[in-house]
Amino acid sequence: MVTQNIWVVSLSGLVALALLVLSANQAVKKLIGIASYFNLSSTFMGMTVISLATSIPEITAHLTASTNILRGSLDYKIGSSIVLGANIGSDVVQQTLIMGIVVFLAGQLYFRRYFLWKSMLPMIGTTLMCIVLGWDRVYSRVDGAILFGTFIAYTYYLYWDERKHYKKEDNLHEDEKVAEGVPKNGKEALRDAVLAMLFLTVTVISAGYVLSITESIVETTGIGGSLLGVVTLGLASALPELTTAIAGIGNKEHGISLGALVGSNITNPLVAIGGGALLSTYWVPRPLIVWDLPWETLTGAILWAILWFTKGKLNKVGAIYLMLLYVVYITLRAGFFAID
Repeated sequence: MVTQNIWVVSLSGLVALALLVLSANQAVKKLIGIASYFNLSSTFMGMTVISLATSIPEITAHLTASTNILRGSLDYKIGSSIVLGANIGSDVVQQTLIMGIVVFLAGQLYFRRYFLWKSMLPMIGTTLMCIVLGWDRVYSRVDGAILFGTFIAYTYYLYWDERKHYKKEDNLHEDEKVAEGVPKNGKEALRDAVLAMLFLTVTVISAGYVLSITESIVETTGIGGSLLGVVTLGLASALPELTTAIAGIGNKEHGISLGALVGSNITNPLVAIGGGALLSTYWVPRPLIVWDLPWETLTGAILWAILWFTKGKLNKVGAIYLMLLYVVYITLRAGFFAID
């Protein structure tokens, strides 16, 4: 009877998870069109607006969990484990599996060395920040303020850099397929903004339900909340980045693909973890500090080194290596760090 209930609960959780991803994807599409309407280059859009939009599942999961922790309706340690695991797991998925899939489909991606310094080093730096701040096994409100404040400062730098180096030919209006979803006037922009808010509302509701379902599974099975977050929520939360990156490749907008994947790895820890810690603080499971975050840092550093020595070129062979790295990561995680 207990086993049957677990399966029913798990199935309803998967339905809610699918609804979360679908609604987040629709919100992303609307936000992409709105951003393009205001003449932003594809790389800047990917690093800021789109990375923020594709991180909606992670951000809403954190805000929902933090609110429920404060209300007492979600266990502090279980809630912290789930959302932190999902966040960090999503980042590892993007750096390895999804980056590999996108490069494999594209055949080859070219990263400018300027992009390596401006975007990829900050990505590695945010992971190191999370290790240092979480070493005492707690993300305090001060830690949250540091993370969130770093995001604001970095976004301001990107905006200043965009205004300095913006070129009209970088605008996504140049692509006919993308231009179909771009508002033609202020009225259409307002309409799309309202629709985006509606999709975001559905995302928030779905995130809350998924969290409650996952908590029930953790309590019933004894499996570590962070492992469930890494394997299930982490993979599902990365789907908006995957679909957006593939759409960018299909529309020959590699800046979108690279910006969304790298930008989300900056947005997730700084905004989601930072914002959630500001609200409720978090307990940090040991596996995240000794395995997940170090692995994320290592894979980011390896990717940066490969791109530096290959002058920014990543081909199908490199893509296969990245996908294999994810298999190794998740296998060892489940084998040695199943319990928090």
